[in-house]
Amino acid sequence: MKKIIWGLLMFLTACATAEKPVAPEPVPVKQPIKTVDHAPIIGGVERVYFDGIKTPFHARIDTGAETSSIDAQNITPFERDGEKWVSFELVNRSSGEKLKFEKPVKRRTIIVRTGKEERRYVVRLKIRMGKSLITSDFSLNDRSKFEYQALIGRNIINGRYIVDTSVSNTLR
Repeated sequence: MKKIIWGLLMFLTACATAEKPVAPEPVPVKQPIKTVDHAPIIGGVERVYFDGIKTPFHARIDTGAETSSIDAQNITPFERDGEKWVSFELVNRSSGEKLKFEKPVKRRTIIVRTGKEERRYVVRLKIRMGKSLITSDFSLNDRSKFEYQALIGRNIINGRYIVDTSVSNTLR
């Protein structure tokens, strides 16, 4: 009988001290996920109007890009009142319309493409997509080798639009 009680006592002690499985830690999310009621559906390519330019740029909608990008020419950094600024031109390839901008540099970013690092200036620009007026960050880049002069990333898409890549030019 002693052996049975001793065995039961050992079993209960082992059960009480055994490590309990621990649930994995949740993966931190950079930004809270936003839900949007009745968000407009946009396609893989949309027309985007930049402040001060009358003709639209055709923009690739890219859910994989964190920050939007624009084809900028003659990018020249300078200092104004101790702050970093940049001057650049936007030239619409389809209309030839050109506008020069001078904007404060919001930050510099590093883009890695095909194994090479590329440093870019990031500025805030105003755009119109459909009926929405948006002020957001754009990295300045020579996109002359790309089909689309503008790339709209998650910084504009999230919380505003649902993307359906099977359609294009849905915004009016």
